[in-house]
Amino acid sequence: MTWREGKRFAEQTYFRRLLKAGQELGCTAFLFSPNDVLGSGKQVRGYVPGSNGGWQARIFDRPDAVFDRYRYTPTQAFKNYVAFRRTSNFLYANNRLANKWRVHEVLHRDPRMHRWLPETHLYNRQSLVNMLGKHPLLYVKPLNGTGGRNILSIEKRGDELRLLGRNKQRAKVSTVVRDKAAAQRWVDRWTRQEKYIVQQGLRLQLVPSRAVDMRLLIQKNGEGEWSITGHGIRVGPERSATSNLHGGGRAIPVSVFLRPRFGEERTAQIVHDCEQLAFQTAETLEDHFGRMVEFGLDIGIDVDGRAWLIEVNPKPAREIFREMGATGQYKNAITRPLEYAIYLAKTQGREGREPLLKRKVARG
Repeated sequence: MTWREGKRFAEQTYFRRLLKAGQELGCTAFLFSPNDVLGSGKQVRGYVPGSNGGWQARIFDRPDAVFDRYRYTPTQAFKNYVAFRRTSNFLYANNRLANKWRVHEVLHRDPRMHRWLPETHLYNRQSLVNMLGKHPLLYVKPLNGTGGRNILSIEKRGDELRLLGRNKQRAKVSTVVRDKAAAQRWVDRWTRQEKYIVQQGLRLQLVPSRAVDMRLLIQKNGEGEWSITGHGIRVGPERSATSNLHGGGRAIPVSVFLRPRFGEERTAQIVHDCEQLAFQTAETLEDHFGRMVEFGLDIGIDVDGRAWLIEVNPKPAREIFREMGATGQYKNAITRPLEYAIYLAKTQGREGREPLLKRKVARG
């Protein structure tokens, strides 16, 4: 299930690869939006790749399992989707996750997560002042933002405060102010249209003047178990607040990046800690929000090798594996949600349906 306008879809390249993977698994996979569910709910107008390179509409029976890929946008269509999710009774492979602040609250209530969590508060003028008094680097992030948009960093440099961010179009924005009051006014303008969090910035200067983090993908497999699909290091462009690949970052295999800096043994320890972080995050969030299928975790590794959970994305991209040339991991990253949806349809679907490999898995 995904956003659709006419025959235009978000993430079209990914969806074509996903539907092809569905064919290879022997299931019927198609795209649809909430508006494509027909009156009785027993049929769905689904879309599959057409022979001319576009999308072709067909009528399908009600799907046995639904992979929800509908991403947040500040639109009426998204509000309609949220209402649909509340009232529809499809078998979903993944529940909806809350905004960044709610996710942080849930994780922070679990003592097992504390060692990985940077200090985070809802943004207001007082929380900004308090955090500026405690940390030399802060990040201000929208509660529902994605892709590095509208993220702002604030760094103390002597008597100045340097503000650096990316706007809604991912264009770089920067300024320097002289005092906290000026910073407050500037950040108030930046945050006036939606709610934000303010988060402790981390010294992740493994590459001078560049944002660096690990993207780790953890997914359910065909046995219904959480599994680490893979991870990679993202190095952002010079003087950028984020490391996102579509913001100009580049992808490097974790071991290739970390070993020259930390050595073989310490690198293995860091990777193990990051994977522990991922399993614990998935367990804690799933215990609260219900069944999930995958998480993309942005993990910061500081100059001492300590791992920090920066952000959790329940509908992550997986292009980092393609960028690194990790074709096996890239294929698994696409296939595993389908494998889990098939498993879910088999174990929790209604009795008396067709055999497993004939089951329909709606992808969106």
